[in-house]
Amino acid sequence: MYTRFPGMTLMGIAPNWLLIWLVAWSVNRPVLLSVMVGIALGFIQDGMTFSGMIIAPTHALGLAIAGGLTSLLQKQRYVQEDFISIALIVFGMAVIVETIHAVQLTVMGAGMDNVWTLQQRIALSSAILSSLWSPVIYFPLSRWWRSLEKQED
Repeated sequence: MYTRFPGMTLMGIAPNWLLIWLVAWSVNRPVLLSVMVGIALGFIQDGMTFSGMIIAPTHALGLAIAGGLTSLLQKQRYVQEDFISIALIVFGMAVIVETIHAVQLTVMGAGMDNVWTLQQRIALSSAILSSLWSPVIYFPLSRWWRSLEKQED
């Protein structure tokens, strides 16, 4: 979608960079703030992907749920803040985001057999690639955010 370098796609599907950023950011943030950022990122993604369409499914719903769930997982201390848990969270959230997108398409009247056949491929490809790339994005961002917090104190 955004930048597709050679070898960064799996079956024509690229990593979900906004989801990776959202999960990395939401791990240490309040639930309401994570939901609002998920909505904002979803609208940004909609603005970059849907042009000339009158009615289309939105990414805002899926990213809002992903941001809220990520924040809730950390609040409940079900997961630690390390590379493996971030990758697992990104994997699960990618499946959730793509499933919510497929549900929206089905509700809008798209062919159920076609939508759900493609959803399996898209969700799995996106989840695998996004979870593999998440530590690469998470590590520098978390270090940068921690250094900013130290400067504020």
